[in-house]
This record gives sequence, C-alpha cells and structure tokens, in this order.
Amino acid sequence: MDRKSLEKLREKKRAAAVLFGVLLSFSLFSSPLWADEGTEGTDPYGTTQELECITVTANKIEEDVTDVPQSITVIDEELLEEKGIRNVSDLIREIPNMSSGSSPIAKNVSFRGLNSSSFTYNNPVVIYVDGVAHIGVEGFDASLVNVERVEVLRGPQGTMYGKDAIGAVINIVTQKTDNAWHGKGLIEYGDENFVRGAFNVGGAVRQNRLYLDLNGQYTQDDGWIENENPDREDEFNRENDRRFNLKLTATPTDRFTAHLSLTNEYSREYGVDGLGVPSAMDIDDFSRDDAEHVDFDVLTKQTTENNAQSLALTYDFDSCTLDSVTTHKVLKFDATYDSDFGDNALYDGLTQFWDYEDENWTQELRLSSAADYGFRWVAGLYCEDQDIDQPRLGQQFPLYDSTGSTYLGDFEMNSESRSDAETLAAFGQITIPLAETVELTLGGRYQRIEKEIDLSMYYLPVGASGPSMFDFNAEKGWNAFLPKAALSWRLSDNWSTYVSYSEGYMPGGFNYFAMAGNKEDNSFDPQRSFNYEWGIKGVFERGSIAMSVFYMDIEDIHVYKVVDMGTMYVTDNAEKAHSQGVELEATYRLFNGLELSVAAGLIDAEYDDYDTGIGNFDGQNIAWTPSHTLRAGAAYTHPSGFYARVDVLNLGKQYFYDNENMEFPSQDDYTLVDGKIGYRINDWDLYVYGRNLTDEEYITGFSSMRVLAYGDPRTYGAGLRYTF
Repeated sequence: MDRKSLEKLREKKRAAAVLFGVLLSFSLFSSPLWADEGTEGTDPYGTTQELECITVTANKIEEDVTDVPQSITVIDEELLEEKGIRNVSDLIREIPNMSSGSSPIAKNVSFRGLNSSSFTYNNPVVIYVDGVAHIGVEGFDASLVNVERVEVLRGPQGTMYGKDAIGAVINIVTQKTDNAWHGKGLIEYGDENFVRGAFNVGGAVRQNRLYLDLNGQYTQDDGWIENENPDREDEFNRENDRRFNLKLTATPTDRFTAHLSLTNEYSREYGVDGLGVPSAMDIDDFSRDDAEHVDFDVLTKQTTENNAQSLALTYDFDSCTLDSVTTHKVLKFDATYDSDFGDNALYDGLTQFWDYEDENWTQELRLSSAADYGFRWVAGLYCEDQDIDQPRLGQQFPLYDSTGSTYLGDFEMNSESRSDAETLAAFGQITIPLAETVELTLGGRYQRIEKEIDLSMYYLPVGASGPSMFDFNAEKGWNAFLPKAALSWRLSDNWSTYVSYSEGYMPGGFNYFAMAGNKEDNSFDPQRSFNYEWGIKGVFERGSIAMSVFYMDIEDIHVYKVVDMGTMYVTDNAEKAHSQGVELEATYRLFNGLELSVAAGLIDAEYDDYDTGIGNFDGQNIAWTPSHTLRAGAAYTHPSGFYARVDVLNLGKQYFYDNENMEFPSQDDYTLVDGKIGYRINDWDLYVYGRNLTDEEYITGFSSMRVLAYGDPRTYGAGLRYTF
C-alpha cells in the first residue's frame, strides 16, 4: 500500500472511531428506553418532561417529522436564539456532512460530496423563504429574525423543490402572525466593532382578517485584517449588511388565505478573509498571522442587493387544498478586486471585476390532499424564467513578449454576455398505505430546461475600446425525469425506519468566459446523482435520535478543465464520482434543565473518473468535503433564569483544488469551541458569548484565484434581547 493510500486509511479509521464513540455514548443513554413507546418521563428530581411532536412541511403538506421517509434536521426559533445562529453559514455548521467555505466571490456550500457549480453559479443546497428560492453562490443567505423553524431536508429534493436542489433544501418557515401584537428587539456588540441590531413586530391590522409582520436587521464588522497600504483604509475585510421584510396575510374567508412578502437585502463586503498566494508557493507556507496584515493597492469590494416579492394564495376545499405561489426576484452583484490579491508591483492599480443582474420569475400551482394520514398526494406545475445580464467579467494584467523581457503594456480581458433560461416542469407525489404500519411513497418530476447565451470576449489595452476577439451565441435544452421512491415502516408510535431512492439534478450550461470554440466546446452537461438511503428515527423518554446511511453515485460532475496546452480553463464534466457515509443526530435530557446534543457525519467521497486534460485525479478525495463533521453541545437552564451552553465543532481533513499547479492541497482536521452565558428575567435576556474560544487557526477555502481564506480568530461579545 502506498503512502497516500495509507494516509487515507488512517484518516477514515480516526473519523470512524470518533463517530463510533458518539454512537456508543448515545446508545448507552438510550438503549434501556427503546422499548418504551411513551414520550413522557420523570427526571431524578421528580419533574415530568414531555417531548412535543415536531410538524414539518417537507413534502409541502404538514406531517410529523417521524413519519417523513428522509433525513431532516429541524431547528426552531428558541434554539436559533440560544445558539446565536445569525445567518445561513452558522446554520450550515449544525448539519451533518454539510459545510461552507470562503472564496473572494461567494461561499461554497458542500454536502455529501456535492459542491457549487462554476458558470451556473448554483449551490447544491437551495434556500427557500416564503416560496422564494435562493440558489446562487452570491447572496447565499437569509434573515432568521422572524423564523418559526428551519427544516433542512437532506438528500436531493428535485421532486418537490425544483431543478437545482441536488443536495439539500434549507426550508425557512416564517412565523404565523395572529391577532395579538407581539415582537422582539435585539442589540449585540463584540470585538472588531461588531454591531448587530434586529427587530420583529407583528399582529392584526383587522381582527381575524388582515395581519402584518415587519422585521429587519443590520450588521457591521470592521474585520480582523489590517491593510497597510497608505492609500486605503485600515479595516481591510470590514462588512455591513441590512435586511428588511414586510409580510401581509389576508384571510377574507375561512377557506382562503393570501400571503404577500416583500424583501430587500443589501450587503457590502470589503477585502477578503485572507491573502493571495503566489504561484510558486504552497498554502502550507502561510499562516493566519500572515493574513492579519496585507498591502492591497486596489479597493477590493463587492456589493449584493436582492429585492424579492412573493404572493402565495391558498384555498381549502373539503378534500384538497389549492396553492399558487408567484415569485419575482432581482439580484444585483457588483465586485472589484485587487488583480493579484497582494502587493506585486507589476499589478499596481490593476483589477479583477464581475458585475451582473439576475432577474427571476417563477410560478407554481399545487394541488394536495387534505388528509393527515392514509392515502396522501401532491401534484403541481412549475414554470420559471431567468434573465442574466453580465456586462463585466474579467481581469487586468501586465503583458510581456514571448521572451518575458519586454513589457508590452497593461491589458484587459472582459466577457460581456446576456443569457436566458426557461424551465417548465410537472411534479407529483403519492403516499400509499400498504399495511397498518407500512407506507410506500412514489414521486417524480419531469422538466424541460432551455438556455441560450449571447457572449462577446474583449482583449484590449486597459482603457482602450475596440472590437471583440471572440463572439459566441448558442442555445441548448435538456429534458430530465427525476424519480423518487421510499418505503417506510412505523415500528411503534414514536419510532420509524425507511429506505429510499432518489435522483438529483443540477442543470448544464455555458462557459461565461469563452475565448474560442463552438457550442459543444463551451457547454457542459447536467450533473446527476443517484441516491440510496436507509434511516431510523424516533423519540424516547428523554430525547430523540435519527441515523441514516447513504450511498450516492455522481455523474458528469461540474469541474474546471484545462484546454489549449494549459492556457485556458473552462467548466466541463468529470465522468464519475461517489460518496458514502453515515449521519447521526441525537438529543438527550440528562435531567430537567440540562440537554446534550450531537450531530455527526462520516463520509468517503472520491472522484472515480476525473481527467482534466493534463492531469488525472481518479481516486482523489472530492474537494471541499471534510472527511467528517462532529458537533456536540451541552445546554443548561436554571429556573431562576440563568442559562449557559457550550458547543464544539470538529471538521475532518478536507482538500482544495489548485488549478494552477494541478494538485489538491489540504487542511487537517480542526476544532472550534463556542460558549454563551446569559440571564433571563421577565421579557429581558442579557448574555455574553465567545466564538472560537481556543483561537484555532484554520483554512476555510482556497479558490481558483489563488486566494487563501482563513476563519475568524477568537471573538467575544454581549447582547440584550427584549420580547413582548
């Protein structure tokens, strides 16, 4: 066995040992209770505890989470606030085998070996808020101020949630407003002049007929990196973010409900959370200390603005419910970066840039049965129109002659393009009782996606105008059927097991930075996944547990590929990959007031057939995929109002793709520790918190731009929350 294979085997053994220890610990806690079908128990001090049934809308009908034959993580409003989960990146840390990493442009989301797609700009995980989908790698976030619960549906969700949900869906369910006015306000302050303010207020404008909910938040942070360039501000990676949402709910009759949601989100991020790495150097040659002081001569900034509207109409018939969901979203992205992400004098004043506007309309009509159990069904139609106007995508650079001795001037490559995508789909799902405790779920989605692009590539001296060097116009369409099947067996009132098969899909597309070639040279096929899963979940006297085992074949993976003797990089398809693993989530109430929780994932994800043209990576671990994720937490609440919690996150070894040196540098496993202590009195909550308490140094990403990103150092802060 060679050294590389031996190292991989050792990694898997270490990760397996960690997961086995977690499983054993919770088995010891829970095994005497598995035979007890009740959900109510008494702690050592005589206090009765009762676990509530958790209702989810994973299949777009309300169901007990135990009855849904798939892996689901549910986090309610109380837990979001208790853990200090501010955004989607914080939320991702809670999910087994899910992680996010940094790049200069956006956050890459990885789940079960599936990653973001270059040139479709899509993540494998889709966010849904009030029916509005957030798919792209830019602005991949959402407000959590007025959330009732978050349902993270693990595994492909294309049948019910659309063409891009190849990995998972983060379904954010906002609070239902009633007649009584209620709300909350929040203020936090922390290191690096971190400030966060948030509010939510809602109630009846007209009793039983018209309700209003208004919420918003503002966040700013000066960042932990100092720019020593005298012509630029010191706070290099500062950022600010604001989000507002207005929701109106009308119930003119007992059967008809209308929800109108208006959202405005704006973020401005400066710098990057790291530094540029020269071609001749490895990421191991740097540390976070090197990134704390940089010298960037160009203002590096990106702004993202998202305006979204949704109108959801529901009419309840006696035997079924009709839903119509209309959404409109305009996302504007404007970014300028230091061309070399460093202090190379040859690149002084030169930039990289990317601007675009993405307008998206969707319409869904859905009919679902009114039954809560027994034979249940959902059927619907979906259409979408997406227009992307991209006037700037490129880079400026110094040009030398073939000998490298004569400077020819500063040049700029810029791709201007307009593209359009149209989607039509029909979907449905039925659940059939086969016996008193056995159900069969069958579903499918048939869709047609058509895309077209009109592109011009310019190669000119900086500041000059002239004709394009290459023009490209093409259109292409793809048909797909995405089946789903699951067999579930209720073992008792509170325990169930299931097996399932489903197919995931991420659309193909075109190269937005094409320099030569025809349609086939500059297009790539859809990525597909074939997923097999077994799981068991349930509740017992003092807690709950859910475990799943999965295997996934992946075909036509979206990857970078080198062509023309290494002079051009394009998005293409790697033939095959696979991933397999185990996931566990469990909670246990040791006694009244003390709750333990764990979420663990172990994964083996490798490329089976990946040839870049000048390199072969068969057997290489899939980039951005930690070998394991392990989150463990302990929370204590005293009747007096005092509470405290500690959360530990351990991520296993992960690899990044260095497309310039054609290799996969890695980040070893690391551990983060967060803590929070607070006191609640009446409607007030005062607390202090710490993040990354051990000041762990860790890499969060290495991009194709050769930017090495680091996670935040240790930070402290305090907050005050008022609820009425």
